[in-house]
Amino acid sequence: MQTHGHWINGREVAAERMIPVINPSDGGVMAQIARGGTAEIDAAVRAAQAALDGSWGRLSATERGRLLGRLAALILRDAEALAQAESQDVGKPIRQARADATACARYFEFYGGSADKMHGDTIPYADGMTVMTLWEPHGVTGHIVPWNYPMQIVGRSVGAALAMGNACVLKPAEDASLSSLMLARLAAEAGFPKGVWNVVTGLGEEAGAALTAHPGIAHVSFTGSPEVGTLVQSAAAKHTIPVTLELGGKSPQIVFQDADLDTAAATVMNGIIQNAGQTCSAGSRVLIQAPVFDRLVADLSARFGRLEAGPAERDLDLGPVVNADQQRRVKSFLQAARADGLSFAGQGRIASNAPEGGFYVPPTLLADVAPDHRLAQEEVFGPVLTAIRFSDEAEALAIANGTPFGLVAGVWTADIGRAMRLSRGIRAGQVFINNYGAGGGVELPFGGVKRSGHGREKGFAALAGFASLKTIAIRHG
Repeated sequence: MQTHGHWINGREVAAERMIPVINPSDGGVMAQIARGGTAEIDAAVRAAQAALDGSWGRLSATERGRLLGRLAALILRDAEALAQAESQDVGKPIRQARADATACARYFEFYGGSADKMHGDTIPYADGMTVMTLWEPHGVTGHIVPWNYPMQIVGRSVGAALAMGNACVLKPAEDASLSSLMLARLAAEAGFPKGVWNVVTGLGEEAGAALTAHPGIAHVSFTGSPEVGTLVQSAAAKHTIPVTLELGGKSPQIVFQDADLDTAAATVMNGIIQNAGQTCSAGSRVLIQAPVFDRLVADLSARFGRLEAGPAERDLDLGPVVNADQQRRVKSFLQAARADGLSFAGQGRIASNAPEGGFYVPPTLLADVAPDHRLAQEEVFGPVLTAIRFSDEAEALAIANGTPFGLVAGVWTADIGRAMRLSRGIRAGQVFINNYGAGGGVELPFGGVKRSGHGREKGFAALAGFASLKTIAIRHG
């Protein structure tokens, strides 16, 4: 069994306390990771600050970009090893983990090419004065990433932070830390100075809390639940530092009667079963216009009936959920649905040879769910889709906006005027018309409103979030 220490100041640091790494596909222990806390976080922050005060802080944007580009190439070189680790760690089918590895490399490639393109401005002002702005890194940034897409979220947050010249301390989720440790080692191989990228593994209430409370942290990026996000923001407020929060959603896909129903059905299904529904932007509500409701539900029902969940290595439609707690959570929602008499319109199956110890949940379609029912309001974070009937555009918009979340939405219609009205009217950070997700889109700013959080990741918008804008006014005449 492999044992993994922290990665601090360019080397592996052993720990006395360890956490077992559970394989979601069979429930067995497959490795151990270090259980860090205040002391390890402090060592990591000090190492990061030393890097800022040393060679890393003296590099030009062009030189930082070249290092990020080298890292992207190494990720592609080791993409299969990274994908295998992520697949076993998270439980996702191997093809999805391979796509994540490719996306991770693309993030570092994108931010490597962007590092020297964040320009300041000159501002017309009074005679005899020149005024300019320039971007400066925050300093040591803290990154708390979840277990559902470790590689991708590390790429989009750490990549942007490094491009702007920050040094990073990363606390991955205890359920899925392996790829984060592998990426930090690759960064060292790429030539990043020691201390630039540190990884402290451990529990959220220990290592995560210590990171957000550390006075040496200048910015925190957090992806996770709204409840923990509130704690993160409260801790950061004590030091008056900025926070980027991505806190999940209850994202709607709105299907009008004039839509391409076949394409919509395939996309709607994929939007809820990817990573066993454990995706913050999962399309967990499908709003269907009344004249085509029965037809589309029948199509989705048939599609769900063909789905099969099983071990990650078998590369089926979906794998297990990440742990026993998550399995209990999703099953509790399904039990509530049965108790309330909701219509189970379609359900997939668990593979007959799936290990009994695995954390499997059958993908499920619930039809004619009331918009105010908890299955249509709360984030299940599992492969459960609720179908909701609506009559007209106004009702669709009201239902779409009628949850505490606002992360992503999809609109399916042939009417471009309607599409534009809804894209403006829906309260969400991203709206997709006749598609959902745009294939990932490293370049596309991502983030939410309301309880889905604030700040933006991905694209150039993320770079602005990881730096401060300084104004310089020079009198010369």
